[in-house]
Amino acid sequence: MVGVGQNIRDALRCDAEACALIYAPYVTDTAISFECDPPSPAEMAQRIAAAVRTHAWVVLESEGRVVGYAYGRPFVSRAAYRWSCEVSVYMERGRRRTGGGRALYEALFDRLTRRGFRTAVAGMTLPNEASAGLHRVTGFTHVGTYRRIGWKHGRWHDVAWVQRTLTADADIQDPPAEPR
Repeated sequence: MVGVGQNIRDALRCDAEACALIYAPYVTDTAISFECDPPSPAEMAQRIAAAVRTHAWVVLESEGRVVGYAYGRPFVSRAAYRWSCEVSVYMERGRRRTGGGRALYEALFDRLTRRGFRTAVAGMTLPNEASAGLHRVTGFTHVGTYRRIGWKHGRWHDVAWVQRTLTADADIQDPPAEPR
């Protein structure tokens, strides 16, 4: 549920600069992202275009300004994984734990389900209680942890992996169609 003056919509190429600005502090100031250099708005525009083409990318606007985003992308490129996707959500600093991440994820899950995806996975650098809490409340379950897998800011970091079923028919033997 989004608040008054807020709106969730599909991302557009023109949202790239706002998304890049939201993401940059996660890259430069934390180990939440394992990227070392923040992507430029042009690179972010390419990422948005790729996600929209095959999965989904949504933004949260507050009073006409993008303050958060979530997206899906391929989990693994091998064909057997084609009904699964990896998801991420990022909120502008100071807006975490306000319900925006949950609302973004729910909108994203709806779009991914309509495109034929059955399972969403997410990885999160530990410790990160805000992300762990968001993933718990949105129905993810812990499936494993890679220990000391990423080196950033002068130390090793663990990454926990969580998984969520997107649709109740995920147990069928032969999915009815390719993801669209």
